[in-house]
Amino acid sequence: MPKMKTHKGVKKRFKVSAGGKVRHRKTGTGHLLSGKSGKRLRRLRKGNEVVPVIAKKLRRALSA
Repeated sequence: MPKMKTHKGVKKRFKVSAGGKVRHRKTGTGHLLSGKSGKRLRRLRKGNEVVPVIAKKLRRALSA
C-alpha cells in the first residue's frame, strides 16, 4: 500500500500543539477591516481550538 500524503491545505491552516490540541485562526481578518470594531478584531486575533471529533480527522491528515 502506498504511503499516506500530508494534506497540504490542512497543513497550511491548522497546527497541532504540544499537548495534541488542534488550533486554527479565526476567519474575518483578511480584508475589509475598517468596518469592524476594535473589540471584534481583538477577539478575532485569538486562535481557536477545533472540536475533538474533527481534530482526530485533521491529525490523521497531518501525520502522514
